[in-house]
Amino acid sequence: MKLPLISLAFLSSSAAILAAAPEQKNNNPKQPWSGYAVHEATRPHPKKVATNGAVTTAAPADAVVLFNGSDTAAWNQNWVVKDGIMIASPGNLSTNQSFGDCQLHIEWRVPAGREVSGQKGGNSGVFLMQRYEVQVQESHTNVTYADGQAGALYGQYPPLVNPSTPQGEWQSYDISFKAPVYEGEQCVSPARITVIHNGVVIHNNQAFHGTSTHRRLPEYPKNHPVKAPIMLQWHGDPIEFRNIWVREL
Repeated sequence: MKLPLISLAFLSSSAAILAAAPEQKNNNPKQPWSGYAVHEATRPHPKKVATNGAVTTAAPADAVVLFNGSDTAAWNQNWVVKDGIMIASPGNLSTNQSFGDCQLHIEWRVPAGREVSGQKGGNSGVFLMQRYEVQVQESHTNVTYADGQAGALYGQYPPLVNPSTPQGEWQSYDISFKAPVYEGEQCVSPARITVIHNGVVIHNNQAFHGTSTHRRLPEYPKNHPVKAPIMLQWHGDPIEFRNIWVREL
């Protein structure tokens, strides 16, 4: 599950909220663009597509390396680093540097043998500008609501297809993100994103309807920064990350 980005503290604590609101009890608002309620369990899931797993790409010369296997110097706090892998630890992790339009590469996996059920056990998220989430989730065999599975634009769009590999194997996201454009307090051009999961396009220049939220419809706030940090979500699960880099566009 992913949580409304009202504050980073809210993101950290919202797992408790979901525990009191099982997935099958959905009184959430209907999405005008899809006809389904937010997190609706009956929304169709995308078909599975077999892949060879993570596409590992070395950082190009003009990239900012966010994690090279040794330390978390590029981030605002320390997550555990072991054997060249960064492991999700208490507290959301944000980059020291802020970004707007960007290209992001990140590799992740849910540890083998970990019990996963629905939104519990294999959950994290990649937040562009700390506001726009691409879901990290075990979705090779685990089933959850379609707009909360791996690669979903959380609470808005399921991925076009599901190229998830088995739990314990590495996966990759290659993301091209365009920040929203504002005139004063009005969003005149929405944030847009293209996501490639394990070499397969799962979102193609898709517009966000607003910032990522949990159990409610998204909207664009009146005040929005031109740039903001990239954030990885701590959702209580030790999701593993490697080879993270970003290019400003």
